[in-house]
Amino acid sequence: MRYICFLLMLLMGFPLLLQAKPDAPKREMRAVWIATVGNIDWPSRPGLSAQQQQQEFVNQLNFFQRNGFNTVVVQVRPAADAFYPSPYEPWSKYLTGKQGQPPFPQYDPLEFMINETHKRNMEFHAWFNPYRALVNSSSNPNPPGHATRQHPDWIISYDGKSYFDPGNPDAREYILKVILDVVKRYDIDAVHIDDYFYPYPAGRPFPDQASYTRYNNGQSREDWRRDNVNLFVSQLNTNIKKEKSWVKFGVSPFGIWRNIKDDPEGSNTRGSSCYDDLYSDIRLWIDRKWVDYVAPQLYWEHGHRAAPYDVLLPWWKGHSGQRQLYIGLGVYRMLNATAYPWNSPNEILKQIRAARQAGTDGFIFYSSSSFNKIKPGLADSLQQHYFGTIAIPPAMPWLDHTAPAAPVLSVSGTNSGALLQWERSGNREPQRYLVYRFDEDEKTDLSDAGHIIALTKNNTFLDKDGAKGCRYIVTALDRLWNESAPSNTATAATP
Repeated sequence: MRYICFLLMLLMGFPLLLQAKPDAPKREMRAVWIATVGNIDWPSRPGLSAQQQQQEFVNQLNFFQRNGFNTVVVQVRPAADAFYPSPYEPWSKYLTGKQGQPPFPQYDPLEFMINETHKRNMEFHAWFNPYRALVNSSSNPNPPGHATRQHPDWIISYDGKSYFDPGNPDAREYILKVILDVVKRYDIDAVHIDDYFYPYPAGRPFPDQASYTRYNNGQSREDWRRDNVNLFVSQLNTNIKKEKSWVKFGVSPFGIWRNIKDDPEGSNTRGSSCYDDLYSDIRLWIDRKWVDYVAPQLYWEHGHRAAPYDVLLPWWKGHSGQRQLYIGLGVYRMLNATAYPWNSPNEILKQIRAARQAGTDGFIFYSSSSFNKIKPGLADSLQQHYFGTIAIPPAMPWLDHTAPAAPVLSVSGTNSGALLQWERSGNREPQRYLVYRFDEDEKTDLSDAGHIIALTKNNTFLDKDGAKGCRYIVTALDRLWNESAPSNTATAATP
C-alpha cells in the first residue's frame, strides 16, 4: 500500500510535486546569492520606487520558494554603503542612483527583506563585502563624513578600485563595527562574507608598504597579510557570537585553497588560490572553528583542465572538518552558453548529484537573476525532482543542540480534509513545525523527506488531500532547526 495518499491525489487530479527523487535529503541548505553591486540581481536598476523594489524582491522570493529553496544570501553592503539606514555608511546608490539618497517612499529594505523571507520559513543571510571601499577609484560619491574621506590612510587604490587596508587595525575595527551594527539591530540568521579579502592580483603588487612597515612584527609580507585576515575573521566570529549566539557565520572562498604544486595538502589544480593570492587561509578558519559554514565557489565543470569540479569537490569534503560544507554552483555559466557543457542544465544537475553523493550539506547558487535569463529547464528539474520535497537547513549542534519538546497532536475530519491541531509543550518556544503524513500501512520514517507535507509557523494545518487512514505526526523546530521528538501519531477519520 505504498503511497496510497499520493495515489489518491493523482486520481483527484493533483500533481505529484511532493514526490521527489528518493535521494533528496530532509536536511539540506538550498540557497541563492542575490547580488546588489552593479544591480546584478536586485533591484533590477537604480531609481525604482520603494513599491517596485519590494515587488521585485517578493517575486524572487516566491520563485525560489516555489522551486524548493530555503535560504537567500543577500548583499546588504556591496561597497562601503548600505541597504539599510546605517549610522556609519550612506544609502547605496544601487537603490536610488545616488549615494546617500534613501529609497522613496522611504523604508528599510533590510527589515523588509528579512520579514518577507521569514514569512516563507526561509533563512536570511546578510552578505557583506568587508574591504571594498569604492568600485571606481577615480570617483568618490560618498558624503564628507564617510570613512573613505575622513580616513584616506585606511584606503588603498588598486586596479581601478579602492579597498580598506586589511593591514590597518583601525580600518579593521571600523568594518567590524559596521557588520556588528547589523547583527545587533536586525533579525538576520547569518553573517556571510565573500571571497574579496586582499584583491585578486592584477599584474602589479598591492601597495600596502606603509602599513606593512608599521605593523609587520617581523613577519614576511605574505604571512603578515594572512595574519591580518585571520585576525579579522576570528574577531568577527567572536563578536557575532557574543552579541547573538544563534547567528551563523559563513564564508564563501574562491574554489582553490592551494595547488598541490605549492603544498602537498593542496588540490590537484592549477590556478589562483585563496592562500597564496588572496591571503585567506580558509583551512585554518575551519580548523580553529572560526566559521560555521564554508561555501567554496566551484564554478568549473567536471573535467575542467585547470580546476575540475570532480577534483575540488572531494578535496573540500575532505577538508571541511567539523563545519558545514555548501557547494557554490555557477548558474551564471549558463548565460549565453552555446557550447557543452553549459548549454543545458545537465552540468549543474550532475554537480548536485555528485555533491549529494559526497555527503555535502547543501548548495548556494550564483546568482538569482541568472535563473530568469536561462531556459526554464534547470528550475523545472529542481522543482519537480532535485528540490521537490521540503528540506530544512542542517542543524549546527555546536551553536545549540537542545530541541523543543514534542507537540501534542489531534486530527479531526472535516468536509475540506483532515484538520490537524497541536499544542506546544515544554518551556522552549518553537519557531516552526514540520507536518508528516504516512499511509496507514507504511513504516513511520521521519528521515524520509517525501513524507513532509508542510513547514509552518502555525499550530493548525488543513490537509485538503488527506484521506481516511492516513497517519500524521508533527515535530517542533527552533530557529537553529533542532527538531523535537515526534508528537503522538494521529489518524485521519471521515468527517
